[in-house]
Amino acid sequence: MSKPVYGRVLLKLSGEILAGERGFGVDPVKAKALADEVKSVRDLGVEVGVVIGGGNIIRGELAEVQGMDRVSADYLGMLATIINAITLQDALEKNGCQTRTLTAISISQLAEPYIRRRAVRHLEKGRVAIFAGGTGNPYFSTDTAAVLRATEIEAEAVMKGTKVDGVYDKDPMKSDDAKKFDSISYKEVIESDLKVMDMTAITMARENDLPIVVFDVNCPGNLRKILEGNNLGTTVGAL
Repeated sequence: MSKPVYGRVLLKLSGEILAGERGFGVDPVKAKALADEVKSVRDLGVEVGVVIGGGNIIRGELAEVQGMDRVSADYLGMLATIINAITLQDALEKNGCQTRTLTAISISQLAEPYIRRRAVRHLEKGRVAIFAGGTGNPYFSTDTAAVLRATEIEAEAVMKGTKVDGVYDKDPMKSDDAKKFDSISYKEVIESDLKVMDMTAITMARENDLPIVVFDVNCPGNLRKILEGNNLGTTVGAL
């Protein structure tokens, strides 16, 4: 077997992915499918960290629009990411993957506090490290948390699992003539305001020369295929 393209990655998942066909809440069947994907790349010897959003339960910015205080809403969103992290942890453990959840918000009955050196040690021991609670601060998205954690643990890439198979110049769900990019620069993403990640996350990735690979996580085997060197999805980097 050839050496994987990356030896350590940070997998970023939206909370909506975990909702599956339900569209809201947690779908145990989808959690198991995601666990299968993670295990398949652990079997390659790749060290895996995971950040998962909480949008299947609550989104802070939307709750603010509906009248809730933004800071309170964002903290609820962070709690939602912990619910999703524990769900994914359970699915991974049942699939034979040693897993640790580390959270930026203290909740000792469920997860370890996030400590960078401890997180790196878990990865070195072959455990999947799930980073919950966002950055621990309001006004920062889980996209930004993903790039921050990836930088801290010295991941070689952020693997952003989405419902589409890459980055397009326009919404492929609404436009039949949408053009897919095999690769694109951070600068182009920022200047064209492409919805890959929020601008804080993209800027941080650019400053740290951290590639972001956008791919369809709902297609079984895609994550492993990319790490085996197959040209799938879109790579955002310093072109």
